[in-house]
Order: sequence, then structure tokens, then C-alpha cells
Amino acid sequence: MAAFDPNALIERLERSGGAICAIAAVASPDDARWRPDPSSWSILEIVCHLVDEEMEDFRARVLSTLEDPSEAWAPIDPQGWATQRDYQSRDLDLTLSAFQNRRSESIRLLRALESPDWSRAYRHPEFGELSAGYMLSCWAAHDALHLRQLSRRLYQLALRDGSDEQLLYAGSW
Repeated sequence: MAAFDPNALIERLERSGGAICAIAAVASPDDARWRPDPSSWSILEIVCHLVDEEMEDFRARVLSTLEDPSEAWAPIDPQGWATQRDYQSRDLDLTLSAFQNRRSESIRLLRALESPDWSRAYRHPEFGELSAGYMLSCWAAHDALHLRQLSRRLYQLALRDGSDEQLLYAGSW
């Protein structure tokens, strides 16, 4: 396994932020609200989730762990936020702009850290010891998971708007 490389992870966060915005911007405002089924999130809901996660989850928790790992993390409710914060009523372009701004601020804060001790760890009641470096890695992985989810929604939109046949010629999902 390769050595922990926070600079590579921070650079990836910066680049994936742009990729998230580019992929989501492919959808029209109506398509951005479409859900393939009632239990799935729309593209708009995914981006709203990323905006909230940027501030209230990953950034806050990485920085808190670096500063004082004994300080309790504020509770979060990513699933509940979608309804409580009425993600579906938001504007996609404004939400993408908010995400870009928050991600840029996160990158600025991460790059401004002076000799961070990425091994400092918070004791999570469910997951145990979570180091700041582990949380930074999870942040980058979280982006990757949502990039996959956004791409899947675009594929599902092609299925919805295309012929009644499976889109086998395009390749398999």
C-alpha cells in the first residue's frame, strides 16, 4: 500500500469539485429534479447533499480533528437534510455555484495548514479511531462515489428519454 499523500488527496478534491459541477451541469433544470424511483436522489439532491457535506461533515471534521480531536463532532443527518432542507426546490445553477465556492474555500483552508498532524484521531462512537488523514481520504472517496452516482443518473436519463430497448450498444453499466 502506498504512503499517505495529503497533497494528492487535496489536489484530487480540487479537481473532483470541478468534475462534479461539470457532470451535474449536463442536466437541464427539470432533469436535475428527476428521480429514477422514489427512494433515489435526483441530481439536484446529490449536489445539495455535497454542499452541506462540504461544510458540516468533511471539512468541519477534518479541521476539528486536526485542531482538537477530543472535541465532539456536531451531529449530522445527511438523509434527513434532503427533506428538511427541501433540496428539490433549490436552483441547480445556484447550488453548483455554492458548491464551487465552498469547495474552493475548503481547498484554501487545507493548503493553509502548517505542518498538520494527519495522525491525530477522533474517537467515533461507532467507527472507533478516525484520523484526520483517514477522514481526508474518505472525503476524496465520497466525491468519487457521488461522481459515479451522478454519472449513473445521466445514464438513467438516457434510458428514460431513449428507445424502449436497453442501450447495449453504449456499453454496459
